[in-house]
Amino acid sequence: MNSLAARLSPVVLLATIVATTIVGPSSLFAKRANEATSARPNVVLIVTDNQGAWTLGCYGNPDIKTPNLDRMAAEGVRFNRAFSNNPVCSPTRATLLSGLMPSQHGVHNYLNAQYNTLEEFDTLPEILGWEGYTCGIVGKWHLGPFDRPGQEGFTHWIVKQGGHTPSFYNTLVIDDTGRQRRIESHITPFWTEQAVSFIEKNQDRPFFLYLAYNGPYGLQTCIRGEPRNRHAATYAGNEMKSYPREPMHPWLRANQEHIGNVASMRNYASQVSLVDDGVGKVLAALRRFGLQQNTLVVFTADQGMAGGHGGFWGMGDHTQPLTIYDWTLHVPLIVYQPGKVVAGETVDHLVANYDLLPSLLSHLGLTDRIPGKPRGPGRDFSRLLRGERIEWEDVVFGEYGASVRTVRTNRWKYVERADEGPWQLFDLATDLGEKTNLYGNPGYAEVQQKLQRRLHQFFARYCDPRWDLWKPGGTSKHLHTKEPPP
Repeated sequence: MNSLAARLSPVVLLATIVATTIVGPSSLFAKRANEATSARPNVVLIVTDNQGAWTLGCYGNPDIKTPNLDRMAAEGVRFNRAFSNNPVCSPTRATLLSGLMPSQHGVHNYLNAQYNTLEEFDTLPEILGWEGYTCGIVGKWHLGPFDRPGQEGFTHWIVKQGGHTPSFYNTLVIDDTGRQRRIESHITPFWTEQAVSFIEKNQDRPFFLYLAYNGPYGLQTCIRGEPRNRHAATYAGNEMKSYPREPMHPWLRANQEHIGNVASMRNYASQVSLVDDGVGKVLAALRRFGLQQNTLVVFTADQGMAGGHGGFWGMGDHTQPLTIYDWTLHVPLIVYQPGKVVAGETVDHLVANYDLLPSLLSHLGLTDRIPGKPRGPGRDFSRLLRGERIEWEDVVFGEYGASVRTVRTNRWKYVERADEGPWQLFDLATDLGEKTNLYGNPGYAEVQQKLQRRLHQFFARYCDPRWDLWKPGGTSKHLHTKEPPP
């Protein structure tokens, strides 16, 4: 956007003109903030790292203790079938903030970018900032320089350095003053404390808080051995039967030590419970400051997590070939706002993480602020938050770098690979574990062709040629970093 006027809705623009005439330019932004957002709720978007929906009690897990999230789901809307569009962290976080596919925003894999990867796009914190919200991020950024999240509209931040989490202890963090420090204690409670502090400091003004935990992160060294956090006793001796005990899949290349390892299972469960503690404290803070009914709280994850499912542990990049099974995509999605979001509702429609931005903006009364250039594939499910019925086609799409793309419907899942294969077709009605590949079976040729056309049409419509790695011009160097756009 090139001007303030272009960023303002018509009502806000009129208020701005009046404010400029009456009180002068120096009071313009204060006047605009007071008038534009007085009727809109605060927003707390909580995003976790590597957490499948299967890890929560409200999604049926009998082992892992998540009382706060279970209560939040009971008093809000729980989406039973929410999916990320990518099986690793940076692309999915870019999608949550922009509403775009990786082939639109160009972040195809985890990265170590030294520039703002979302600079050319209107993102959620920018849009809300233009509408008078104070925007803050606490936790994991991983979409550009770690000392400059303000490029995306955040005026307050404290974030971890780096993306990968080798340990939850001795974490180096940096804040909006440029101060760096090392947090020796477990980092998850620290992020919660910072989130509560942000809410307290901004309780008298509209705010957007992006609370991006880097837990539970059930990968590699960070969950090795028995847990040593406050939930260790909770899981001591627990057999953790909710984790599948399947033989290791031959495609698994990383995290092999965790397959069938009960200590790893307990450790990961303890990290989930620590995040749940944090959600409880954030909700308690909103109640304490009288903000509960005027704050929309969303809980989700960047992508899913295999905990033995299909003989895998981790994400789609821990396999060869790269994979995009449901357990790496199926995420929790819980939306909560007493009096504004219907209580105790379970939504069974297929929704994707790219649906979140247009739905949130619509719920906030900012439908006209949904970005149009480029237009993301997301659909508006905000009426579902009010308990209404809507026309909705149950289909979601996903992609991972130059290697794999998928389309999923209620019954079918089709997976196409650009290079080494294999191509896959699953009948989810009888094979929810995606074990029997029907690709090439003559009895399913018509279904296969229909899904293939659907997949190709979707990406033909939404791909930006600069970031379409399946076409000439996209190269493998974009897999772990993104070149600045020309």
